[in-house]
Amino acid sequence: MSLPAIRPAAAGDLPSIVALLADDPLGMSREIAPEGGRVAGAYETAFAAIVADPNQQLIVMEQAGRIVGTLHLTFIPGLSRTGEWRAQIEAVRIATGRRGQGLGERLIGWAIGQARARGCGLVQLTTDASRLSARRFYESLGFVPSHVGMKLSLSPPADGPAGGGPIR
Repeated sequence: MSLPAIRPAAAGDLPSIVALLADDPLGMSREIAPEGGRVAGAYETAFAAIVADPNQQLIVMEQAGRIVGTLHLTFIPGLSRTGEWRAQIEAVRIATGRRGQGLGERLIGWAIGQARARGCGLVQLTTDASRLSARRFYESLGFVPSHVGMKLSLSPPADGPAGGGPIR
């Protein structure tokens, strides 16, 4: 089998991307799985915003006509570190049946290469605290747990005020 291709996502990839995002216990609790090959309109709106922004890349890994991986790469300018740009990697997923085959390492390596090409001084990512295997994976690639990430949900819970609940 040939190596998977890594390329920018197209609108037609959205159902496969969302299915990957929803393919674990945490994702199932916060994503809306595609139905009948269609995704919720919010995903289409987000996709349009991502592709319109030159500092955003939604990437897929495709093999034999199937999407087997995805990630979202953002390039962030900053004043700290003497005006250094950084890259943020998010929403990394490899299809369940394809994990452990080196695809995640290849996809992250590709993203790091893109960050270097754009002149970034560092690459950062977060992973949910419940994803212990993901943390071990990122550490095996040289990432270090140097900061504590914090989030505040701005979506109102069904039975309370905005910002009142934990984020998942």
